[in-house]
Amino acid sequence: MPYPEMLVAPMRTDLTRHGVDEVRTAADVDAAVRDTPGTLMIVVNSVCGCAAGKARPGVGLALQHAKKPDRAVTVFAGADVDATDRARGYFTGVRPSSPSVGLLKGGQLVFVLERHQIENRSAADIASVLTAAFDEFC
Repeated sequence: MPYPEMLVAPMRTDLTRHGVDEVRTAADVDAAVRDTPGTLMIVVNSVCGCAAGKARPGVGLALQHAKKPDRAVTVFAGADVDATDRARGYFTGVRPSSPSVGLLKGGQLVFVLERHQIENRSAADIASVLTAAFDEFC
């Protein structure tokens, strides 16, 4: 059973206030991938502490960088189940993890930051890793 919306709503705004669009269905994910020219960042959000204290703030900091993806979207693991499954389907060769962040170009995964790479870093460190990926792929 998905998490109740009253629980996840505040966690959604941690990303949407930085201009990250929510995609809540598999069709929305496919449309974002199909319709985004250039680089698309997909953030798999979650209720865990490393998402709250590290991943979401790190993404927010990274999006202040001069070079960034053409579009950023988010799915919420445990709440938007079909959307999350579809997003993870684009993360080819990567085991499902949340939180995670992927960059796609032309629908192909070019960079991913997985939970195990997030949970032992600070938000500033995550932002640094993401901005380096933005510089390379965006």
